[in-house]
Order: sequence, then structure tokens, then C-alpha cells
Amino acid sequence: MDNTVRKRRRGRPPKEQAGHSETRQALLKAGVAALTEKGFSATGIDEILRSVDVPKGSFYHYFKSKEAFGAELIEHYARYFSTKLDRILLNESRSPLERLQDFFQDAEDGMRRYHFSRGCLVGNLGQEMGALPAPYRTQLTQVFQDWQSRTSACFQLAREQGEIASDIDCDEAAEYFWIGWEGAVLRAKLEQSDKPLRLFARHFIAGISP
Repeated sequence: MDNTVRKRRRGRPPKEQAGHSETRQALLKAGVAALTEKGFSATGIDEILRSVDVPKGSFYHYFKSKEAFGAELIEHYARYFSTKLDRILLNESRSPLERLQDFFQDAEDGMRRYHFSRGCLVGNLGQEMGALPAPYRTQLTQVFQDWQSRTSACFQLAREQGEIASDIDCDEAAEYFWIGWEGAVLRAKLEQSDKPLRLFARHFIAGISP
């Protein structure tokens, strides 16, 4: 008979770990929904907990603080949006400018799905920067730079294929694109209309065309 006593592994049991991870992801998803609609300052932790049926007081079991939660929301949203950009802007079955048009259409469809009540989490937080933790500034800037880099690559391909003017500075055009696009999203949310999105898309394409 083996009398060897097996050492108990440290940490949560597998089922508990899985449940913890699922609840954490649910909180992040609910947080993204709240922040894209109302912003950081107007969103209370209690309402997020209620939306996923997590008991009040349990928040700090999953995140160290509201500031840490916000930082993870930015990272979570950035990963989601970068994946979306890659899916659209790297679609080789479409020409580079067709991919950009697909991006416009996807954004319009997404905003209409939520009756123009939700905007861009990163853009929303950028507008609140004066009331947010200072580290968010660097984090948000890095997210925009990442999106600009992916967009610039699409513009470079469009330039190589003669779809946009040959003298276009693709990096600068990508930066200009995101500055203008975030404004269009804000205006669409304000007016509850796709008109600002369509107006920006039309004039931006015209501005870079040969």
C-alpha cells in the first residue's frame, strides 16, 4: 500500500479557476459596453456588477481597483478592435480602398445595431482625460498609434496599386484618418445618425484619391 501523501497544488482548483476567468471576462464585457455608452466617470462599479449578477463587494476579488479595471478595459478593447481591423484591412479578396469602405460599413452597422448609443471606448476615454488616471494617457496614445500603423499599411498598399495619390504620406494620412474618424463617431452618437460617418468617409476618400 502506497502511504505517500501527495502534495496539494497551490492556487484555485481547475473548476474554480474556470469560473473566476468566466466572471472576469463577463465583467470586462459589461465594462466595455458601459464605457462605450456612458464613459468612465459616469459608470459605477455597482451597475457593472449588477449587470452580470456578481454580488456587491466582489469586485476586488477580480480587479485590484477601478483604475486597474479601466486599464484592463482599454487593453481588452484594443485587442478586440485590432483583431477587427486585421480582419477587414488584411482581406486580400478586396482591394485596399474596398477594405477601407468595408471598415466604414462595419462601423456604421455596429453603431446602428445599438441605436447609436455606443461609441469608441478609446475615443470616449480620450475626451475624459482630465478626470482620468494619468497612466491612461500613455495607454490610449499607444492604442491609437497601433491602429494608425495598421491603417497606414493598408494605405501603403493602396498607393502601390494606384488607388490613392502617389504623393500621399501614408503615416500622416492614417493619423489624420483616426483624428477625423473619432470625431465622426462622436457626432454620430450625438445626433443618433449615420450621416456624420458617411460624410467623413466620402470626403476622406475624395481627399486621398488620385
